Amino acid sequence: MSPSRRSQVGFFLQQLPFFVVLVALWMLVLGQVAWLAFVTGILAAVFDTRVFRLPPVDLSGRLNLWYGLVFVVTFFAAVVRGSLVVAWQVLDFRRPPGAAIIAVPLRVDDDVIMAHTAVTASLIPGSLIVDVDREGRTLFLHTIGVRSDADAEHQRRVVLGWEARITRAVGSRAQLADLRRQIADADDHAHHAAETPRDGRTPI
Repeated sequence: MSPSRRSQVGFFLQQLPFFVVLVALWMLVLGQVAWLAFVTGILAAVFDTRVFRLPPVDLSGRLNLWYGLVFVVTFFAAVVRGSLVVAWQVLDFRRPPGAAIIAVPLRVDDDVIMAHTAVTASLIPGSLIVDVDREGRTLFLHTIGVRSDADAEHQRRVVLGWEARITRAVGSRAQLADLRRQIADADDHAHHAAETPRDGRTPI
């Protein structure tokens, strides 16, 4: 097989998941699982990808099924918990729930992981992505239930946790290694800060 032919095959296999998603969305729109819906879905997917040409999305080619399952289970648990928390905040008349716009700098430089992280954070009740700084790798969230800086920092850690889960599931090995290095550096910095006297206070 010639190099050009091999690259075309590799490109097709890399973009195949998006093609499958388009077919599945078409079948969901029609509301039926049938051969006719499948065939028309293929035609619609071919039409969309040929007429509305967009830059190809580079996938890592890596999928960890275990971490993918962990992400799915954790996500559904977070949706249930978020729904209960938001309901309680609405029904609690003793104090307003509070809200804030929070900037969350991400650690992985990848458009796909950034998009997945943004969608995940928006789907969980209580937070919504209002803006994205692609060049700065920063997400801006509108979050309810924030009354202090500690609450805002907790929300940042939650979003970074989703980024880490997504990277473990679908990120490349290089991205995963870089993320682990950044987490280790952050832990070392936090440990050093806890042992260092600050503003004349006793070390923690």
